[in-house]
Amino acid sequence: MKLVTYSPAGGGAQRPGLVLEGNRIVDIPAHAAATPGVDFSTMLGIIRGGAAARKALDALAAKPPSATVAMTEVKLHAPIPRPAKNVFCVGWNYLEHFEEGAKKLQDNRELPQWPVFFSKAPTAVNGPYDTVPFDAAISTSLDWEVELGVVIGPGGKNISADDAMKHVWGYTVINDVSWRDLQRRHGGQWHKGKSLDGTCPMGPVLVTADSLDHANLRVSCRVNGVTKQDSNTKFLYFKLPRLIHDLSMGMTLEAGDIISTGTPEGVGFARTPPEFLKPGDLLETEIEGIGTLRNPIGT
Repeated sequence: MKLVTYSPAGGGAQRPGLVLEGNRIVDIPAHAAATPGVDFSTMLGIIRGGAAARKALDALAAKPPSATVAMTEVKLHAPIPRPAKNVFCVGWNYLEHFEEGAKKLQDNRELPQWPVFFSKAPTAVNGPYDTVPFDAAISTSLDWEVELGVVIGPGGKNISADDAMKHVWGYTVINDVSWRDLQRRHGGQWHKGKSLDGTCPMGPVLVTADSLDHANLRVSCRVNGVTKQDSNTKFLYFKLPRLIHDLSMGMTLEAGDIISTGTPEGVGFARTPPEFLKPGDLLETEIEGIGTLRNPIGT
């Protein structure tokens, strides 16, 4: 099952939609059966609605109304346009990316025994086709990072690795767009360089966990049609159960929380010479079975 958050092309409120074959969208708030305790007006409301919300969606998918709209006739937003919390991110989670970064930084670090976590502010979230802002007065070292996004369903704390996948609601595409000099300027921590407005394009859809084999998906990133990253989620160093387990230790994960699981090799700063995005570029981020983000780099 695929879901989107969209608004009518001519303007109007954002609303969640169910994607049918032929890329037709059903307006969920207008057509889902009223369900106690479920708010169908937002994607977060649906995810927080748990099993009851999913039952209503399944019924809607089995017998959709005739009133639908083409995906090409609406504006798509990030599936969760404004997360309730920061987007959790994972660093150095493909072996080749770890090695290229260590080589570029002349760092003889050992392979990590624990995942590296950081976060992106909710205001960084951007739509699947929206412009990524570029302000040369702040930085010009804008880099790309294709990543599989994981959306938490049932929340929990101290989640075991064996139970971790029971807490996944679905998957989406994320580009962890990063300002590299800002990452290093502030004491080597990554939050500032990862959290400028519009630097977390996401979408174009949210695919439910039962509809996708997350462990074997091609992930790729292109700039102006030239492939920069091309790998597969099977090469994740820390797999999803381990990530969810470690992140939830002593910290409650809640329905609608988002985890961006790390990027493969091919990022711009590690190239010789380094390559960075510039105004007018087109950044395309694709994950098999989910879709493609197409984000122009603006001014």
